[in-house]
Amino acid sequence: MDEEIVSAKKEVLIEMVKLAQKRGMIGSQGGWKDFLKFYDKKFGASVSDPARRSVDSLVAFLKSFTQENDLKFLKKVMQCHSNREAVETLKKSSPHNETPEQRLVSMTLGHPQYSTDYALPSYDEEWLVVKCSKKSKAMKSTVIVAIDCEMVLCEDGTEALVRVCAVDRNLQVKLDVFVNPNKAIADYRTEITGISAKELDGVTCSLTDVQKSMKKLLSHGTILVGHSLNNDLQALKLEYTRIIDTSYVFKRANGPAYKKPSLSLLCKGVLGYELRKEGSPHNCLDDACAAMKLVLARLEHGADGVIPEEVKDVDSAKLLLHRIPVNISTKDLQSVIPGDFEIEVKASKKVRDTYSALAIFGNQQEANETFDNLQGNLEKDSTGRPQKVFTFELSTGIAASLCVCKMACDDSVDQVTLRKRSFEDEDNLGALKKLRKDKNCEQLTELELSLNKCEAQSKEIERLKQELRQRDQEISNLNKILVALTRKQGL
Repeated sequence: MDEEIVSAKKEVLIEMVKLAQKRGMIGSQGGWKDFLKFYDKKFGASVSDPARRSVDSLVAFLKSFTQENDLKFLKKVMQCHSNREAVETLKKSSPHNETPEQRLVSMTLGHPQYSTDYALPSYDEEWLVVKCSKKSKAMKSTVIVAIDCEMVLCEDGTEALVRVCAVDRNLQVKLDVFVNPNKAIADYRTEITGISAKELDGVTCSLTDVQKSMKKLLSHGTILVGHSLNNDLQALKLEYTRIIDTSYVFKRANGPAYKKPSLSLLCKGVLGYELRKEGSPHNCLDDACAAMKLVLARLEHGADGVIPEEVKDVDSAKLLLHRIPVNISTKDLQSVIPGDFEIEVKASKKVRDTYSALAIFGNQQEANETFDNLQGNLEKDSTGRPQKVFTFELSTGIAASLCVCKMACDDSVDQVTLRKRSFEDEDNLGALKKLRKDKNCEQLTELELSLNKCEAQSKEIERLKQELRQRDQEISNLNKILVALTRKQGL
């Protein structure tokens, strides 16, 4: 692994360091900033942007990881970049022979979020890795199959596949089966999946059976299509690289670039029809067909992948409610938040003691009015969307709080904020460099003394965080099951 890291390109190393930061990974010398304090005695963590660090420092940090799971994750990130390079090599070797289908595969693998979303844990048990043949015929195949999956929550706190649908270019059904998770189910999430215990009664098809069927479908270089396909591959425990993700190959005419368009928005903006009524559960087969139709629109009708400006995002009529305590039911939410709306609980891939939901209003104006009338300090979430922390008390005397967030951000304000932060960072960095030039500067001396005092405390905090993360998994499964039981009882 060390040799692979040393030989990697700088852009790959930068992304690996950023992902390690995002996941809170701790090496033998702590996290990224702790490592910088140890590695760079002159500047320490004052310049923490990995892109502004040397290759040697990036490599040294990545080589500080020794835990098996950390090494496996970093190897997966490198594999994602290797997939990109293989596609680029094929493109350069035959630039005039690249098919439109392969061009969409290239767009998917070249998307900025590909390495993050598709670093799947295929090294775990039960995973099937389907490798693409390197033969020219297989790599140039234009056969495409679209899929969609539905999952339920099991009593052990994990998610399990319960249905998978696949259709070909002609929208002919190639696979449509219910799957027995072989585990006790805590929550069918019927309001999302449309599946209840009745549909799974007597089902004998297993995950292994589905994987065998998928392996046959993907033979000879078949291209796999899906919307946010990484979630479906996670459910199938399947790794495959010749893919088209419809959330990657379409973009908004306006709005933030980081926000991927929803399948419903793409159907309305590109295909001209409503995928489903607000509040209706998903239909696995309809979603697979929608993904295929979107790809065909790019291939056959000359669609350029830009969603027209006049198409309104249905998300604008919604508010995201998150960090909701598990003891607060959806009925409680409707009693304390003003307005006429429906609640849709969002499925979570992580086991937590809080949950998230969408408040769905009749139109954007109603959603905005409710947001404006809520008491709480206006702030921005991590993606720049307006958010308020709403504190309330139920009639039973229970006091609680949650975050209410708009589903769209004010781009102009966001751009100003980003520019302002950039200038502030540059100013701060310049001031710090000036201080460092003057070895006798009193302010610098005081700062370094403070940093030295805090360093030991920081290391202790990191150690405690690591312990908390290890214990969190032990209690989180019980918390998630509690959520499911609470919903069933209608409390």
